[in-house]
Amino acid sequence: MSLTMPEEILLLLLDDETGKPVGLPGPAGDLALAGAILMELALAGRIDTDLDRLVLVQQRPTGDALLDGVLARLVAGNTAGERTSRWWIQDIAKSGPALRAQVLERLVDGGVLRRIEDRFLWVFPERRYPKATGRAETAEVRRRLRGVLLEDEIPDPRDALLIGLAKASGLVPLVLSEEERAQAAARVDQVAGLEELSRSLSAATRDVYATLLRQGAMH
Repeated sequence: MSLTMPEEILLLLLDDETGKPVGLPGPAGDLALAGAILMELALAGRIDTDLDRLVLVQQRPTGDALLDGVLARLVAGNTAGERTSRWWIQDIAKSGPALRAQVLERLVDGGVLRRIEDRFLWVFPERRYPKATGRAETAEVRRRLRGVLLEDEIPDPRDALLIGLAKASGLVPLVLSEEERAQAAARVDQVAGLEELSRSLSAATRDVYATLLRQGAMH
């Protein structure tokens, strides 16, 4: 199964063993998912972006329900081109829970994850998404990014974009240990800067993240 960037980001956000979301400050995961969706739309030739502008290039649907839902949102709200990349990342991130649920269901339908309905303290409903038996995608995403950052493997454009997004939204600790992050800091910066799309959307994500941090939204 070939995974999209939003799907790969979601796999990073789940604990491999328990299937529960990893603990992250504030909206980090939602910002990363929003950025991944916009990057996928850009790779599909539907939008172009820099730090200040997001431009619609093609309004034709991609055939991907998740991407096309966001594309329709862009078409409806960006007709005059007045919205910045920063604005759209923050706006899309507000729908993070609904978008995350949509991606999770796709991964379940594709056999990558299992859905388990539990009870927390025997009372409160709790849903988990552990990896399906025999499926390596969850570990593969992390292994691939670690290979690029720790073993100097040549990244393909998608991996460079994913690493840039992980850096901008604070997800690198989900890939590298504290010691590894110290050793690979220069490499993270190098890879994150390889793609123009990564520099623009990741910078916009980083700006939104920093603004929310200053405003005390990161609880």
